[in-house]
Amino acid sequence: MNTEKEKWILLILLSVIWGSSFILIKKSLEHFNPYEVGALRVLIAGIVLFPLAFLKRHQFPRKHTKWLIVAGITGNFIPMFLFPIAETKISSSIAGIINSMMPIFVILVGSLLWKFKSTKRQLIGVGISFTGACILALSGGESGNLKLVPIFLLLLATLFYAINSTTVKAKLSDIPAKVLSAYIFSFVLFLPSLVALILTGFFQNFQADESFFVGLGFVSLLSIFGTGLAMMLNYRLLSISTPLFASTVTLLMPIVAVIWGVLDHEKLTFLQIVGGVIIIAGLIFLRAKPTAIKEKTAVPRDLAVRNKSNKK
Repeated sequence: MNTEKEKWILLILLSVIWGSSFILIKKSLEHFNPYEVGALRVLIAGIVLFPLAFLKRHQFPRKHTKWLIVAGITGNFIPMFLFPIAETKISSSIAGIINSMMPIFVILVGSLLWKFKSTKRQLIGVGISFTGACILALSGGESGNLKLVPIFLLLLATLFYAINSTTVKAKLSDIPAKVLSAYIFSFVLFLPSLVALILTGFFQNFQADESFFVGLGFVSLLSIFGTGLAMMLNYRLLSISTPLFASTVTLLMPIVAVIWGVLDHEKLTFLQIVGGVIIIAGLIFLRAKPTAIKEKTAVPRDLAVRNKSNKK
């Protein structure tokens, strides 16, 4: 399979998997508190991926340990808690829409940390999407109350995702995607997630009833597919494309998230719909390719330079 085709297949698969994760978080929260959901999500992924990590343990890139920790904490640990906490106050549909701002943070983080250059079009797109995020934050939902805190938590989680993506591309792209995921969840995050689960009081309050097993089923689906498998696909996508292209998966995720939300009887206000549309419009604008005019003018310029050289 050629790289270009693989990129788009991975993008669509990630959109469906990650777009469905918001409703799985919502369903998990009906049985566990947000801290238990976050800790279980990481812990289960670590257990599932441990056999692979163990088989590849001798290849563990010790020279990249600090970058593995950075990638793990920013992309696979902190956001796993921030999203459930936020979804106790807002709908899964809105969470999916806010997450679509990731390309904005990829541009900002890439410029600040890794000196990636940003175009004027990208900066304008950032401004458009930021306007949409403000409308979403101030819309207040059906209750009319401001949702600034959960919106801030989601934006913070999205920022951490951007740090993760740019770090992986800059420092860890030489590690195979499935091995990288196994290392991070099994060697870097297993112990912290276990400690976090203990601190939540999960084991002290453990009751093996029907609610527990139903909730565990939702969290397991979220962990295995929305975390373990999705991260493998994401790291593979990063290895064959750019962080900005990989982050555009968040353009399609809101569609999946909203569909699940509507099926689950969630309601969107008019202002929330407007805010979401503005966010996506800004992202489409910053992702749009430059017009063909510049490409056409580049040819005569090159020819002119060569002609000038020939005359000399």
